[in-house]
Amino acid sequence: MALEDIPFFQYLGNAVDILLVWYVIYKLLVIIRGTKAVQLLKGIIVIVVVRMASQYLGLNTLQWIMDQAITWGVLAIIIIFQPELRRALEQIGRGRLFSRSAAPEEEEQQHTIDAITKSVRYMAKRRIGALMTIERETGMSDYIETGIPLDAKVSSELLINIFIPNTPLHDGAVIIKKNEVAAAACYLPLSESPFISKDLGTRHRAGIGISEVTDSLTVIVSEETGAISLAKNSDLHRDISEEALKEMLSAEFRKEKNSSSNLWNWRGKKNG
Repeated sequence: MALEDIPFFQYLGNAVDILLVWYVIYKLLVIIRGTKAVQLLKGIIVIVVVRMASQYLGLNTLQWIMDQAITWGVLAIIIIFQPELRRALEQIGRGRLFSRSAAPEEEEQQHTIDAITKSVRYMAKRRIGALMTIERETGMSDYIETGIPLDAKVSSELLINIFIPNTPLHDGAVIIKKNEVAAAACYLPLSESPFISKDLGTRHRAGIGISEVTDSLTVIVSEETGAISLAKNSDLHRDISEEALKEMLSAEFRKEKNSSSNLWNWRGKKNG
């Protein structure tokens, strides 16, 4: 009897097949995490759910509309997800699709916090306007692409030089990704909330705006008053001290690290 005829090996093959498919899907989700494709993917899931619900409830017209959307959706996905598909193919060519990305070290995070607070101290005293956004779980590739790529190690000297008035990169936001300055002179979405104080300018509206669509942390230095603010979760913490800023950033990094550790511990217990 051949090994293929033994049910155990059939089950084992099916299990390996499912695990490989799951891993590929997971890596593809990691690739598109930093783009607007995530929202588009949610829309596709909604269409599929509505299609199944309409079939179950006998809503023929709605079912026909969803069938048309799914039929033409394959072509639409290729067009809409073109940048993500290109990025995935590039990573496959570089052999990076199945590589494991290392988590930022605690020392690097502390260095980033120290560099930001030191640069803020310098700019606040001299009333140099600044806008610095730190990427967290929600990717910001779409906003990084609007600026000038730097991919430089974070330092207070670099951040100060970027925001010196009348320099090519001072107008716009700096986006910090994985403890590196990914890009400068980036455009961020302005908040349209009617509850924002009238005395706040474009920098503050941009800081609040990006916090409404991502989980990023945005540090703002007012050009008019030199006041320091921190935007997160659609809230703006105004007129905070340098020490308070450092404590808030450290607390957010610790919270992110603890949540990641708890997730891995849960996975380890489940697998164990």
